[in-house]
Order: sequence, then C-alpha cells, then structure tokens
Amino acid sequence: MAGWEQHVRKVIPYVPGEQPRQEGMIKLNTNENPYPPAPGVARALREMDPEQFRLYPDPAASLLVDSLARRYGLASNQIFVGVGSDDVLAMAFLTFFNGKKPILFPDITYSFYDVWANLYRIPYQCQPLDEAFCIRPEDYERENGGIVLANPNAPTGVAAGLKTLQGILEQNRDVIVIIDEAYIDFGGDSAVSLIPSYDNLLVVQTFSKSRSMAGMRIGYAMGQPRLIQYLNDVKYSFNSYTMSQASLRLGAEAVAEEAYFLDTTKKIINTRERVKKELTGLGFVFPDSKGNFIFASHPQISAQELFEALKREKIYVRYFPKPRIQDYLRITVGTDSQMDILLSFLKDYTSIDRP
Repeated sequence: MAGWEQHVRKVIPYVPGEQPRQEGMIKLNTNENPYPPAPGVARALREMDPEQFRLYPDPAASLLVDSLARRYGLASNQIFVGVGSDDVLAMAFLTFFNGKKPILFPDITYSFYDVWANLYRIPYQCQPLDEAFCIRPEDYERENGGIVLANPNAPTGVAAGLKTLQGILEQNRDVIVIIDEAYIDFGGDSAVSLIPSYDNLLVVQTFSKSRSMAGMRIGYAMGQPRLIQYLNDVKYSFNSYTMSQASLRLGAEAVAEEAYFLDTTKKIINTRERVKKELTGLGFVFPDSKGNFIFASHPQISAQELFEALKREKIYVRYFPKPRIQDYLRITVGTDSQMDILLSFLKDYTSIDRP
C-alpha cells in the first residue's frame, strides 16, 4: 500500500441497477416510469433560452420550492430540494446523524443507507423485518441516534400504515426520523400529514418514479422549518448551486400538471394489480406491493435462474444475491404491452417440466 493510501476514505460503494442499451429490450430493473413526463415538461424544455445557462441558477431554488409548497399545502421554508432523493438523503445523513448512538433501519431496505452510514462514519444497526417483510415497531423503541424507514419499502414494496409510523415517532421524539417515500404515489398513506405534529420528522420524495424524471435528478424533503434550515445550512456549506436551471424549470412544470400525474400513476397501479393476479396464477408468491414494482419468488425456480433466462430474452429485472432475498426478483411495472411480453415468457418458462 502506498503511503498516501492509509489516509484515503475507503467505502464499499452502492451498486446501481444495470443500465443496458439494447435494441428491443424491456427494461424492468430500475423502477423507472414507463410513461413520458408531463407534456408541459417537453414544452418548457423547447422554450428554454440557452442564454440562461451561462448564469448560475437560483441557489434557493425558489421556483421549484414554491411549486412543491403549494402542491403539499406547506410553507416554502418547509421544503428542501436536491439532485435526486439520493442527494437529499445523503445530505440528511450528514446533517442529522452525528451522535454516538447507532441509527436504525431495516435489514432489507434501500441499500444506499448503509453506504452513507459507512461513508460518514455513522454507527448503525439493522433491524430484521418479520417473515412477511414488515417492520416490527418494537425494534425502534430502543435508544438510537436516528431512524430511517423507506415506506413503501424497497425492494419489498410493503407499506407501513400511518398509525405504525406515528407510534415510532412518539417513541423517538429526541431523534430525527426520516421517512423515505420514493414510491408513496403508487400506494400507502404519506407521512406528510404528520409533519405539523412532529418537529423531528423529515419526509423525502422524488421525481424519479411517479413523475417520470429519473434523468433530471430532482428530489426533495419536507419537514418543519427548523429541520429545513439545518439542511440548507449544510447545503450552502457544501455546494450552493445544487439544482440546474433546467431542473428548476422542468420540475416546476411537472408539479403543475396534477391531472397528468394522477393519470399515469393510476395506470401503473392498475397494471400492477393485474400483473399480481397473473403472477399468482403462475405460482409466484410476493408481498403486497404498494410501489411501482413487484417483489416475486417462485417456489420451484430459483430467482437467479429466472433472472438469467429473462436476460437472455432481453428482459431485464433486478436480482439481489443477498441473505433472505436471494430467492426474489424485483420486477418494475412497465406498460401493459411490456408486462404482457414478460408474462408470456414466464408462462412458457414455468410450464417446463422439472425434475
């Protein structure tokens, strides 16, 4: 090892989903929305003057922040925006988790949480989900330095009810509780309604899933003003200009088109429920997903075998070779036609006689 390497911050990085570029492929592995962004987004993009790109964007991101505040019935000083919810969550970890007690999150959840904890030298402990992949509230009633819960959870899709979340908040008034709601628009009840009652609650959402803008990288957090001020203080100490001119303008346009947003999320929910029934008929088992994906397992066929067979057909899903979930595939809900092709393949594959 070179002398300078002993001072390098070494971490095991997050591994993102595969991003293949194949003609005719069906990409169901990264929970992207199969429908385009709202029409106003394309219109605003065409109308943008390239001249403005020579200027720094508004560091307060007021156009986007104000749009989100109106959408959720909050004040503008209750909104924080960043470059995707990953950026927002990483900023929250850096800002709020600086004690000696471990932060708590489930053992099966978004796999960036332990990466950030290790990166920022935050002690943490994983709490095991039960056999149905549900959180156990009693696991979060012990001393801790903070709590992070994805709801609906990833990659399982299971959503905890507001009463469960409220109970956890009541038991943890002296630490920050982050509810990561990347998939909340596809099912479940948002914890935004709890913000007035809890000054330690931070709710994080994203434009990447329900608003079809994963490529634009827009995320946001909502909470009481003091929490948002702390986040902004860290942001301005790190990078004042986190959001591009395009992100601010196009994000605001996406928020404005509520009818389109509701229509596309409803399409995905309807397709998800139909595919659940079809998969059940083919022998698959899965928790009741409230996300834009299904976390499915087949008792007679290994997940790895199915993953590789699908990949040969240029159908990409996500496989996690990890304890407790190595028998499951996470399947993004695509368009009806995409899901029909997937189901047709699975019907043929599961009908093969096996010893």
